[in-house]
Amino acid sequence: MAPISIQTVLISESVDPRCRTILQENGIRVTEKQNMKKDELIAEIKDYDGLVVRSATKVTADVINAASNLKIIGRAGTGVDNVDVDAATKKGIIVMNTPSGNTISAAELTCALLMSLSRNVPQAAMSMKAGNWDRKKFMGAELYGKVLGIVGLGRIGKEVASRMQSFGMKTIGYDPITPPEVSASWGVESMPLEKLWPQCDYITVHTPLMPSTAGLLNDESFAKCKKGVKVVNCARGGIIDEAALLRALESGQCGGAGLDVFVEEPPKDRLLVDHPNVISCPHLGASTKEAQARCGEDIALQIVDMVKGKNLVGAVNAPVLASTFSQESQQLIKLGEAIGAVLQSCSASKKPFSCVQITTQGDCMKSSTGYMTSAVLVGLLDNESGCCPNLINVVSLAKESGITVNQTHCVSDGAAGGVCQVEIAANGCSYKASGSVQGGVPVLLELSDSVFRQPVSLTGNLLFFKASASPQLLSSVAGLLATEQVEMESFSAPANRTGDVWYCVGVSSLLRDLSALKPLVKEAAQLTI
Repeated sequence: MAPISIQTVLISESVDPRCRTILQENGIRVTEKQNMKKDELIAEIKDYDGLVVRSATKVTADVINAASNLKIIGRAGTGVDNVDVDAATKKGIIVMNTPSGNTISAAELTCALLMSLSRNVPQAAMSMKAGNWDRKKFMGAELYGKVLGIVGLGRIGKEVASRMQSFGMKTIGYDPITPPEVSASWGVESMPLEKLWPQCDYITVHTPLMPSTAGLLNDESFAKCKKGVKVVNCARGGIIDEAALLRALESGQCGGAGLDVFVEEPPKDRLLVDHPNVISCPHLGASTKEAQARCGEDIALQIVDMVKGKNLVGAVNAPVLASTFSQESQQLIKLGEAIGAVLQSCSASKKPFSCVQITTQGDCMKSSTGYMTSAVLVGLLDNESGCCPNLINVVSLAKESGITVNQTHCVSDGAAGGVCQVEIAANGCSYKASGSVQGGVPVLLELSDSVFRQPVSLTGNLLFFKASASPQLLSSVAGLLATEQVEMESFSAPANRTGDVWYCVGVSSLLRDLSALKPLVKEAAQLTI
């Protein structure tokens, strides 16, 4: 991926000073404005290329749509539920988090709540402060030998497992992404939720909040648990259904809960907070000096690395970009965009597009199918009315436009550098093109069954036309170009000139009016790459 220019960044919340220092040391101008209301943020954001937030700033669609220059939203922390990721993606804005910045702090707080639930530590402390000495009231239970269910086996879930295993707990877990053999290597037996619920003495959740995880612990799942199960949520409010949790606490089905997060923060409904079997914190998972320093530093370093074209870490809405920082990948992206642009130009009178088939061929393109697809679509949809495609938003833009996109990869047929083949359907017509990278330059090998004798370099001003081969064709086209004061710089003809075939002419400048070619050719297109 070509480096993204970030010259100005707005920090809208309190982050570690190292964040500002690192950005400024790398030539980025930084403004810090905290506690802005929504209208104030909307008025302010239009002047910035980047925005750094923690969890309090709500980066809504209204804010994003007001940000005419915004290229990146950096979340100094893990979750991004305070950012409208869909709206950012649609505008081609990268949403980045710091995936490991608060891992240890969140894991340690989880362990603290598990231990507090087992021994009633906060309640006992408050009783002592009230002047009481009640040893019997706060009878607890050992963690040793108990079963801990960990729902979400990512970085935090893994750290919780290793710590609680040191207390002699048996750790089981569920995660739809982490392979069972991976979690088994750190002592967690992975299993379906239906099998996990009945075994647990304690349950802790470490998933993002999304439709599939909202209300994951609800009336139905509580009913499947052991009576008196204790639960902890240091992830996101809403993963545990708060109303269901309250009912489970009242009935004794749940023996206690440790909550660091709530659906509404701060919670106006105090029933859970005030319940005697609930230990609650005001969202302290990342509230350690170390985590804040790490998250502030990490988000700044990640932005700087992206700007310098080194790598991309933590891009939650643009994983395809992570593998686009090598010189080879950048050349392939240019190839994809150029092929897309050629097909857009040649099919200009046949729009709208209905289907795009992208086929990559050769070992060097095996891992590039994702970003090659995006690159082709960028070239194909660029300059469309109201459309500003980039590698981040172009797949969703194509979907919104009703374009069916298919991508496949096949083994090499002998092409050393790999080949990208694209076929589009537009208004009942089909156009095809294939190209590769030769000597670091993208070249066109074929256009709608016209295989060029010499590959066409996809740079500069190019004129494509379709015509029947004749001895007078080249001289007639050259004469017309001369009349228009356009110089012919190169000429590429297909190897097989049977029937109507495509030709390509490199020209000094584009024709003012393509219709001048109509008496000589069947179709014509021109573009600058």
